[in-house]
Amino acid sequence: MIELGRHTKSRRDILDKVERISEVDVFACYQCGRCSGDCPSISLMDIMPNQAIRLLQLGEVEAVLSSKTIWVCASCFTCTSRCPKGIDIARVLEALRQVCLRKNIDQLDLNNIPEEERERYPTIAWVSALRKLSG
Repeated sequence: MIELGRHTKSRRDILDKVERISEVDVFACYQCGRCSGDCPSISLMDIMPNQAIRLLQLGEVEAVLSSKTIWVCASCFTCTSRCPKGIDIARVLEALRQVCLRKNIDQLDLNNIPEEERERYPTIAWVSALRKLSG
């Protein structure tokens, strides 16, 4: 069981949620690796996109949720455009980010940043940072 805030959910519940948010069947992937071969962010990832999908297929949801991969994905859709099955991997990674964000686990806490520092950057920069640096 995985702890999500005050609620505990099974791996299958979380995978169902990811599939519902992304509207992607992760079990359609047959692991050709094209998504990972052309990914411009691959050098920053701890697991490759096709490995993330495979881990989801195997029920290893925690491993994917705790990876850097879901946060460094640039959502450039290179993986999606290369997929012979038409799997939108970028949407799956975005859905995984949403699952993490909804757990209220944040590495970046705006309350700990001085107001003068917060005013140096536009609000959209903080929103983006919170999305990419939370989880």
